[in-house]
Amino acid sequence: MYKVGIIGGTGYTGGELARLLCTHPDVEITSMTSRQSSGESVSSVHSFLNGYTNLCFTKTVDYDVDLAFIATPHGAAMKEIPQLMERGIKCIDLSGDYRMHDVQTYRKWYGHDHTDIDNLRKAVYGLPELFRNNIRGANLVANPGCYATAVILVCAPLMKADVVEMDIDIDAKSGTSGAGITPSARTHHAFCGESIIPYEIGTHRHTPEIEMVLKAFSHNDPKITFVPHLLPIIRGILSTCYMRLKKNLTKEDIQSIYEDQYGKEKFIHITNEASIRAVVGSNHVQISFRIIDKKIVAFGVIDNLVKGASGQAIQNMNLMLGLNESSGLDLPGLGV
Repeated sequence: MYKVGIIGGTGYTGGELARLLCTHPDVEITSMTSRQSSGESVSSVHSFLNGYTNLCFTKTVDYDVDLAFIATPHGAAMKEIPQLMERGIKCIDLSGDYRMHDVQTYRKWYGHDHTDIDNLRKAVYGLPELFRNNIRGANLVANPGCYATAVILVCAPLMKADVVEMDIDIDAKSGTSGAGITPSARTHHAFCGESIIPYEIGTHRHTPEIEMVLKAFSHNDPKITFVPHLLPIIRGILSTCYMRLKKNLTKEDIQSIYEDQYGKEKFIHITNEASIRAVVGSNHVQISFRIIDKKIVAFGVIDNLVKGASGQAIQNMNLMLGLNESSGLDLPGLGV
């Protein structure tokens, strides 16, 4: 039985990690940290964990763990990870601190310098369906962004097959839980409850992440126009990706490209009509598409808290520790 710790356990991501891990057959949560809730029982903060854990939050993580999840805001993770790595503890960063290998790109998009450049260059990007062999046995994995996951999985196979132009437009919509547990004027229900709100147009930090990963996987150099929106739902992401085909292709041609890439994947399904409700509460991904003349409109849906964050982190953990990749995640979506 492996021991794991969660640094930053009071947020949505930390709580979701605990929810999924508390019934995992091969791991035990032995430490959860929170500065503001230190000393309180985990189940008093996350009441859905009543009967599943007797842990109390601590200010610092117990270093007697095999792997640590860092579920802190960006900028904080790079202060935690060096001391964990020095002790031989495997780490999965769920913030954005270790996704961008180029320090100048990181500075441009995150607004401050990176203070752990050595580990930054060692970090493996944790999208298992594309980089599984790199993740196995890795010591530090950068968990992908939620929007990035929903977009990359849709576009990567078509780019690798070299059937689309590199100028890609993306319209993506996320539930309000993607903004985190701390309320803001934008996520206040009275403001967003009956509206769809575009935000961070041209400035969202997942833009360079999407471009970087698509280039690394396909060896093509995309130019992404990414427009995120806030939806008045709690969980779920729908990404709509507009691409121009280089030649006339049939539905069967595109279906074959996706099946070649994902046909054996446990969590990715090519469907006729992708549905957020079909994947909420699960680590599953649905992809669908339509061809309009020489254009393709492709859709990807995920639960932003599971495949977009905590579930994908556990999928990475399973690979890093040599466990069954779907352990603790073999659950269908809620459906309704």
